[in-house]
Amino acid sequence: MFITPRRVLLAAAALLLVCGTYGCVNLGSFLASEDELVKADAIFLFAGSQAERPLEAADLFNAGYAPLIVLTRPTEEPAVELLVKRGIVLPTRFSLMRDVLDKLGIPDAAVVVPERLHDNTAQEADTLRALALSRGWRRVILVSSKYHLRRVRMAARRALRGTSVEVVLHASRYDPATPAQWWRHRSDLRQLLWEVPKVIGYAAGVGE
Repeated sequence: MFITPRRVLLAAAALLLVCGTYGCVNLGSFLASEDELVKADAIFLFAGSQAERPLEAADLFNAGYAPLIVLTRPTEEPAVELLVKRGIVLPTRFSLMRDVLDKLGIPDAAVVVPERLHDNTAQEADTLRALALSRGWRRVILVSSKYHLRRVRMAARRALRGTSVEVVLHASRYDPATPAQWWRHRSDLRQLLWEVPKVIGYAAGVGE
């Protein structure tokens, strides 16, 4: 059969369509890819969830996967400070997460709280590097939500470049997202629309 340029273009278009469809269907699973759980020196709890992530970190601690939980302090929106000046004190995101760990029976001595306030994932990854190197940690379990894992992995690899520190990516089992069928749920779609541009930014070397 004679192969014409038109046939080549149609075949190429069909191949691109198949590859694009495959990539789109598996986008959720790509973002939520996690590692096999193994014991580590610490559990690093990324901020961003008042209950899902702290609950998972506590379960891992109680299961004996690591003797320490790192709990970072996220920055609060500027309006919170304005409320304080008016005599209105709200629970901070950090205090809520800390309270969850406390009520789940995690000892104070097992919770590491860095002094620095964190505004993004990249800053938390920098703190991860500083703690791991100063304390001699060889392996750290990184706990986050499912769709946040890919960005956490990229940030951690960038921050830990040149070290021998190993990270284990682990998603909270209490996160209701369904990566394998993300298109079926509006909440999953919203999360992907938020996360994909950030992952692209990281891939370009400009993500936070």
